[in-house]
Amino acid sequence: MKDYVKDSNIALYRKYRPENFDEVIGQDHIVKAISGSIKTGKVAHAYLLCGPRGTGKTTIARIIASELGTSQNDIYELDAASNRGIDDVRSIRESVGTMPFDSKYKIYILDEVHMFTKDAWNALLKTIEEPPKHVIFILATTEIEKVPDTIVSRCQSFTFKKPTDSILITAITNVAKKEGYTLEEGGASLIALLADGAFRDAYGTLQKVISFSKDKKISLKEIEDVTGSPNILLVNGFLDALASKEIEKGFLCIKRASEDNLDMSIYLKMIISKLRYALMLRYAPKTKDDVLNLFGEVDMNYISNVISSKPAYISSLTLLILLDTYQSIRTAVISELPLEMALVKILNEGK
Repeated sequence: MKDYVKDSNIALYRKYRPENFDEVIGQDHIVKAISGSIKTGKVAHAYLLCGPRGTGKTTIARIIASELGTSQNDIYELDAASNRGIDDVRSIRESVGTMPFDSKYKIYILDEVHMFTKDAWNALLKTIEEPPKHVIFILATTEIEKVPDTIVSRCQSFTFKKPTDSILITAITNVAKKEGYTLEEGGASLIALLADGAFRDAYGTLQKVISFSKDKKISLKEIEDVTGSPNILLVNGFLDALASKEIEKGFLCIKRASEDNLDMSIYLKMIISKLRYALMLRYAPKTKDDVLNLFGEVDMNYISNVISSKPAYISSLTLLILLDTYQSIRTAVISELPLEMALVKILNEGK
């Protein structure tokens, strides 16, 4: 059991990092496979953990070491982003031959391995292919395509998934509660959206919000102010413009977002997210409970009102256009221009 009060000054993502397989959420397929193999004594000599940042790859690596009873004296961690050369790998090759201090295994956790140089990979290949029986390698990467096939084929590979919005919302709400705070309806959803599927980013944003909060009740406006995310009225206003085919209203919302120096990619992402769930409610009404868990009653009522008249431009085609726009908005010379062009295209005002 973690001592939450004692650890009050520790970063939230470290404070609430899972310490065993039972505490891991959102990666059930990996937990089941690895924990099962450890229980049956079928331990691989090399694991390759790949997937998006902040999804728990390093955490799982450390849990594997813990489950195998490996002490800190026999766990070696190396960040390939800053130790990527052949000399770094040679030091590993030279050390694998020595026996563990006080454990059955020596475990090497190599993070961001896609950063290794070609020479470093060549030097590591033979060691990973035929390591001593007391050595286990755990490699982690966000870019599996940059890891040589010769390495991949010699490892037991696991692909991490981004946690769903629902999982992130639950995690954020629970951590806030453990810290003694409550979030206004929609607050956890906004933090989850900004985190983009990364527990680490979600907890980091929550910690930032908590540090600026004046009391134990965190409002949606506080989260918007601290994170610089768009006011929900600007998001709803844009969707209202689509629903009512009022292009001027849409342009005014974009203009206001730009004047407020908001990140246009975040603004568009919030629009896309709400449009997605509006389409779910429109075409799959039985998903109502799932959407309610994500957004809350206020947003649910808003979405229900928007789709009640079955507006022509709250559609899958609109969603596709906005998704394409999202891909180009980060490189735009004028940040709001791609969204303005998308608005014109959606409402057929360019004819």
